[in-house]
Amino acid sequence: MGATLLVELFVEELPPKALRKLGEAFAQGLIDGLRAQGLATADSVVTGYASPRRLGAQVSAVLPRAADKAQSVKLMPASVGLAADGQPTPALLKKLASLGADASVLPALKRQMDGKVEALFFDSVVPGATLAAGLQRALDEALAKLPIPKLMTYQPSSGALPGWSNVQFVRPAHGLVALHGDEVVPVAVLGLMAGRTTHGHRFEAAVDPVVIEHAERYAAQLREQGAVIASFAERRDDIARQLQHAAAGEGLSPIDDDALLDEVTALVERPKVLLGRFDESFLDVPQECLILTMKANQKYFPLLDGEGRLTNRFLIVSNISPADPSRVIEGNERVVRPRLADAKFFFDKDKKTRLADRAAGLDKVTYHAKLGSMGERVRRVEAIARAIGEELGGPALAAKAELAARLAKADLLTDMVGEFPELQGTMGRYCAQHEGIDEDVAFAIEDHYKPRFAGDELPRNEVGVVLALADKLETLVGLFGIGQVPTGEKDPFALRRHAFGVIRLLAEKALRLDTPGLVDRAVASFGDAATGARAPVLAFLDERTRHYFSVQSGFDEVTEVARRTGQNAVIDAPGGFRTQHVDAVLALRPVLLVEVRPRLLAVAAFAHLPESASLAAANKRVANILKKVEDRVEPRIDPALLQQPAEAALAEALEAVKLQADAAYALGDYAASLQALAALKEPVDAFFDQVMVNVDDEALRANRLGLLATLHAAMNRVADLSRLAA
Repeated sequence: MGATLLVELFVEELPPKALRKLGEAFAQGLIDGLRAQGLATADSVVTGYASPRRLGAQVSAVLPRAADKAQSVKLMPASVGLAADGQPTPALLKKLASLGADASVLPALKRQMDGKVEALFFDSVVPGATLAAGLQRALDEALAKLPIPKLMTYQPSSGALPGWSNVQFVRPAHGLVALHGDEVVPVAVLGLMAGRTTHGHRFEAAVDPVVIEHAERYAAQLREQGAVIASFAERRDDIARQLQHAAAGEGLSPIDDDALLDEVTALVERPKVLLGRFDESFLDVPQECLILTMKANQKYFPLLDGEGRLTNRFLIVSNISPADPSRVIEGNERVVRPRLADAKFFFDKDKKTRLADRAAGLDKVTYHAKLGSMGERVRRVEAIARAIGEELGGPALAAKAELAARLAKADLLTDMVGEFPELQGTMGRYCAQHEGIDEDVAFAIEDHYKPRFAGDELPRNEVGVVLALADKLETLVGLFGIGQVPTGEKDPFALRRHAFGVIRLLAEKALRLDTPGLVDRAVASFGDAATGARAPVLAFLDERTRHYFSVQSGFDEVTEVARRTGQNAVIDAPGGFRTQHVDAVLALRPVLLVEVRPRLLAVAAFAHLPESASLAAANKRVANILKKVEDRVEPRIDPALLQQPAEAALAEALEAVKLQADAAYALGDYAASLQALAALKEPVDAFFDQVMVNVDDEALRANRLGLLATLHAAMNRVADLSRLAA
């Protein structure tokens, strides 16, 4: 019968930002290793433990010994292994020896066909791994695969096993626990022999050391005797609950930051949330600066009011729980005060220099060795922003966009951004507002980096949208122009994110700007230095566009389009648009991304029509026929040459449908335009059943090809419907 297995590695304080992944990888690596050796089954459950000073895993239903396994090993062709008199050759004896067998097993060897050759096979039973041997192997493999940010080399403690002069691990390890039920499993890693002894909280453990009685009592004993919550997830939930409770007591809300919550969880073993305060005068500093100071330097959770404004209160996640927490609170308040004072000093000093004066200094800042200074980059972005602004909103928008571009990078030279690079853009906005610069320009300075990540909000005004487009296009063209193209997982300049940002801005802000034209403007800003970047940048944007729309949900809108066009079918595929539908729309290479989504919705609704499959297949057939014709076929029909009733019927139906479809298309009602095509199913089917296209009569053949070209053009205005064919 299986029993619960516990393994814990007791170490010095682990890197907090890596702890969660280390804990998950350790637990998964351990159970994977045990399952691979038959010591744990598919039903075995692993529970991971990770605290600042330990990595652990508890696995249910682990066997003391894996089951024996029968195996059949192909040795070699019989003609090679046996001499003419049937005696084993040296080659066969050598092979048997490598398997731990000798000539005594010769009578048991099997001779059977292996393809066209008779071969010798050796059947044997491989003993199942013992838990001690299997766990040793699983532990070694799990530790070797840990995502360790940086290895530390250290000398083991005096109680280490002989032969270990230097050890490499993420942090020095001081103890190993390995229990199967209540029995110690004799394994060793990092110079440590397994036992049942560990340690609890540095300051608050009731018992030290903690002697684990049974593998299933591990978490309970650490909590009761060691004052440690060993589970990362449980500790994280406890902190989140305490944060909400403490904030609610003040009528406030803690800032929402999962990364900070993970990091704080990795810093404490038994959390206690306490409330601190700072002088209200610091609230004159932009709240983003104060929040970042408290989060980055002190790991505090700032408290916000109902309007999302920062208050002078914050939450401390302490690793100790004294009866009187006042000294802990006072200590933290004393520590945060100089940090906030520094932020105030930086802000007050930065306000004294105008952004325009700072911008002049960007000529001395290198952007890229092959692309010049940051000042040169700013002038390129200015030119692109001015051109886009002119097209979107005339001279007024162009002037604002140009000014915003000129000032957008000036805050890189402020002391605040020098201390906190995350505040670039934000500091620019505050400085612009302090100078009384137009609000649209000020917010554009802050927003031009957006979207910074997937799901991030877009710029809040038109100036910001223009500047964000210009900034991202300049980045893409410039870096592609010097060969810095993303490859595989490597994308050091985040060009995929920049491309995704361009696509989101064009599609979600419904901008009627053609993508090739935008790239041309960006290329032009470099003079002759980036002419070779146009094609690869456009191809890159096409690829990212395909990905963008493949993950965009259109479920509700497709359902509405289907109902509006008279369909009763239930649209039952929520989630991203199907790859077929995306391919069908993008095959026409639409230059306006704002057109892609409505076309996708129309295609998705069309695909649910009962006639769609037949029409898609016919479209594919038509395309293949036209592709084989050497010269371009004009979409032209001579009614006098329509000899067969089926071709005349198709021409008549096509004329009526084309009028209806073209009218809907002109109004932008792509769903209705495609819906009209449903009437062509029967005449198209009849045409292919009854009419031969490639006849000997040249005029007749040309007319029938012209009819098919007319049909092809009518069917593929919204999308290439042949892409929907199975």
